[in-house]
Amino acid sequence: MAIYELRTYHAHEGKLDALVARFRDHTVALLDRHNLKSVGYWVPQDPPLSVSQLIYIVEHPSREAAEKNWAAFIADPDWQKVKADSEINGPLVVKIDRLFMNPTDFSTLK
Repeated sequence: MAIYELRTYHAHEGKLDALVARFRDHTVALLDRHNLKSVGYWVPQDPPLSVSQLIYIVEHPSREAAEKNWAAFIADPDWQKVKADSEINGPLVVKIDRLFMNPTDFSTLK
């Protein structure tokens, strides 16, 4: 059974659009490269979170695989370049919240 990781990125003020662009233009493909299967991406509808948060879910075969794949992603020179280039004017993200979840027996995601 797959496990799911809910990730919430808290963007620095005025940096959410750049963060979303980095995901759209680079990060999603790099996640795929490292077996980090994207389920979906969301931005809250209501302020103040609508201007400061990017939320997404990644599917993993196990918690151990998640940790291994994240380590490979972070070490990827292409990711390091993308991150550095996108943060030339300062970091985009204040903090990242992570939550690992198991689907219930009645969930459409298993």
